[in-house]
Amino acid sequence: MGSITIVYFSGTGHTHLMAKAIAVGVHRYADTRANLLRIEGTQIKEGRWFDERFMESLQSAKAIIFGSPTYMGGAAAQFKAFADYSSELWFQQSWKDKLAGGFTHGAALSGDKLNTLIYFSILAAQHGMVWVNPGEIDCSVRGQTDETNRLGSYLGVMGQTYLDFERKEPELHPGDRLSCEYFGQHIANWVNRIK
Repeated sequence: MGSITIVYFSGTGHTHLMAKAIAVGVHRYADTRANLLRIEGTQIKEGRWFDERFMESLQSAKAIIFGSPTYMGGAAAQFKAFADYSSELWFQQSWKDKLAGGFTHGAALSGDKLNTLIYFSILAAQHGMVWVNPGEIDCSVRGQTDETNRLGSYLGVMGQTYLDFERKEPELHPGDRLSCEYFGQHIANWVNRIK
């Protein structure tokens, strides 16, 4: 059975919904399971992140998908604390040849979300991982925004929801949810191709 670990931070809940939608897509592929690991601020002590349970799941995974909202043009500090800790694994090249992918969410249509995805791909490259893109053409060719890749991102999955000052329950745009589900299935397919 192939295992895919989705490690992510979520501030307002949108990135969490994206992670869950990716897991739905992963589970559509027989003999593949998704493990969601949500980074919490309580795991960070004196600026350093650590959680032994996470490390065991990450070590056994065939693929690791990174996720974070885009804050001020980059990944959230909580995710960055996790990524900085992963440098201890870099010396052993523990994640070498694992598949990797990424997703992000922000309030603006662009919001410099690409910068977060570039950061994830560089993190994966530092670890010797193999990056898997979403593999889906953007919806502009179909003229529908409720389809996959409505934001036209080819490096990783992007989601967008306008700011909500009324503090309603977070929701994903239908096209973003579909993009996440498709990406989960896509990366599960790759995990099973390289068994």
